[in-house]
Amino acid sequence: MNEELTRKFSDFVDVVIRLRKECPWDSVQTHESLSQLLIEETYEALDAIEKQDFPDLKKELGDILLHVVLHAVIAEENGRFTLPGLLDAITEKLITRHPHIFSDTTAETVSEVKQNWEALKLKEGRTSVLQGVPDALPALLQAYRIQEKVASVGFDWDDRAKVWEKVEEEIRELKQVPAGNQAELEAELGDVLFSLVNYARHCQISPEGALSRTNKKFKRRFQHVETRMKESGMDWKTTSLDQMDLFWDEAKGLGL
Repeated sequence: MNEELTRKFSDFVDVVIRLRKECPWDSVQTHESLSQLLIEETYEALDAIEKQDFPDLKKELGDILLHVVLHAVIAEENGRFTLPGLLDAITEKLITRHPHIFSDTTAETVSEVKQNWEALKLKEGRTSVLQGVPDALPALLQAYRIQEKVASVGFDWDDRAKVWEKVEEEIRELKQVPAGNQAELEAELGDVLFSLVNYARHCQISPEGALSRTNKKFKRRFQHVETRMKESGMDWKTTSLDQMDLFWDEAKGLGL
């Protein structure tokens, strides 16, 4: 199996290198030009996971692997690092960060593994547990990762009820913002969202996933409203919200 895997990976890398040399599109790409495409490929893989579409997941993971190798080839061309060096680095990192597997450290729970992980990163030179949270993450996911990181070193509530009390506190503060004070309104709304993300984390729910499912549900129901409006010959400008709500409730009743 290892020999076959080595051969197949080597063949794949050779194809990417040839494309880089001979293909008009591949040959002009840079780290920067590929960055958004890498994000899109990742989201497509996440979509396949959510749909449990494993043939599609196989394809999307292949696309992500293509980007990883292509970035490494570009980096080697510019004398930054090589693909073998990349593989050495991630292998060493995994071994170093898992002393409970490769050394004599004990970690029997997920929480202990995370605490060891963060402690090791600080020993490696990081000055903050938050240093590894990318600024480029979507805000909802970034909030979740920030909270997860600080929780790994003990900065966290141990009672979900206290987390919800914080949500209610932030909502009260939001409601008290004077009309027209946009800066304070934005700040307090941000606090409400941050506290809701924290509550989701304590409920072991992905806020990104929860909001994504709600978005999809809203789209299904609104598209039903659009269909019923069209079937009934109604015009958006002259139809009351109450009538639209009837179609909305109809969509809910249909399980959309």
